[in-house]
Amino acid sequence: MWRGGATTAFVARALRSRLLLDPIHHPVTSLAPISSARTSSSSSSTSSTAAANTIVEEAAAVAAVSVSQHTGSISDALRHYGKCYRELSKVRLSALVVATSGAGYVLGSGNIVDIAGLCCTCAGTMMVAASANTLNQVFEIKNDAKMKRTMRRPLPSGRISPAHAAMWATSVGVAGTALLAWKANGLAAGLAASNLVLYAFVYTPLKQIHPVNTWVGAIVGAIPPLLGWAAASTELSLNAMILPAALYYWQIPHFMALAYLCRNDYLAGGYRMFSFADPTGKRTAWVSLRNCLYMLPLGLFAYNWGLTSEWFSFEASLLTLGLTIGSLSFVLEPSPKTARRMFYGSLLYLPAFMAGLLLHRLPNEQKAHNLAEKSELDGVLYGADLQDKERATQKRQDRNPSSMQSRPPVAYASVAPFPFLPVPIYDS
Repeated sequence: MWRGGATTAFVARALRSRLLLDPIHHPVTSLAPISSARTSSSSSSTSSTAAANTIVEEAAAVAAVSVSQHTGSISDALRHYGKCYRELSKVRLSALVVATSGAGYVLGSGNIVDIAGLCCTCAGTMMVAASANTLNQVFEIKNDAKMKRTMRRPLPSGRISPAHAAMWATSVGVAGTALLAWKANGLAAGLAASNLVLYAFVYTPLKQIHPVNTWVGAIVGAIPPLLGWAAASTELSLNAMILPAALYYWQIPHFMALAYLCRNDYLAGGYRMFSFADPTGKRTAWVSLRNCLYMLPLGLFAYNWGLTSEWFSFEASLLTLGLTIGSLSFVLEPSPKTARRMFYGSLLYLPAFMAGLLLHRLPNEQKAHNLAEKSELDGVLYGADLQDKERATQKRQDRNPSSMQSRPPVAYASVAPFPFLPVPIYDS
């Protein structure tokens, strides 16, 4: 029960005990003659009023303290669960997913970007990403408890129960998918739902089974730009694959460097990463270099496919060349220093690549063509409606000849009695 109810009962009992004297504990007062009570009624009424005021003030103070404590407990609970929800959602990682989805939406738009649609797409993507990250932690409670990097998360530390976390993940996942289906389209909602299933129910258990989980996780990271493009243009085309391809190949060297740096931690947690069977780091470094080389022609493809201007092909080549040099140094000398350098270089590469795409983007011609066809179709339908209205009006006039304009009477007079005079002309 709320503390306010107990406080009210306490105040009532205090008032009764202070204002109504008990005959057992106060026999003299209870057995006093009625006449003496009448003679002293005037003096006792004043003192009882003062006592009643004092009791009311004390009760008000107690109630105020109780309400403040209750309010404090609510605010503490809100802060506690709000912090747990943020950590379960992995806000920074989810923000990166939202950024890639928003970039895909802008790239898939025509000459004008729908700001409201962009905001709804980002909000839906954020909720689905939060759901996927929460489910990932629900399934990996025991593993996270063994790793120094993750043992302070809400579930391993016991700050929130697994059932509560699962309910949070389900609610935000369903809400995000429904928002995308309502404000964007079914294709975007389907991509979001499939990515949630792929991340939580395929990639997460695969981390403890086989090193191929890194490549599956790269597919998960490449889907959000497609989601944004589909939300903007309602379809997918070849030039929509530039940013997803960049994200796919970028994630391999990024996570290879991370897996090399955290190799012992991943071993303690029971995760089968690629670096698990590569203590020297040579194979890990070569995989990173190979995927950096795959990213070199992406800028040229973006220009040839009409996604960006020619300047972007030059800038993207320079950016990828810098990341390739970092991975080459990791190949020549596999060490925590070179791995950390490549890792930080990958963190700088992705926002620079996305910024170049957005800065040099060309409007989606297919989206503009679809809008032109839609406007032309609307014009044809509008013209057909006008013709139908004109036909209906003409039919009504044919059925009601009296409503048609008749000749002025002077014209008949001019023709009949004076046939030799010209017939006057009247403007209708």
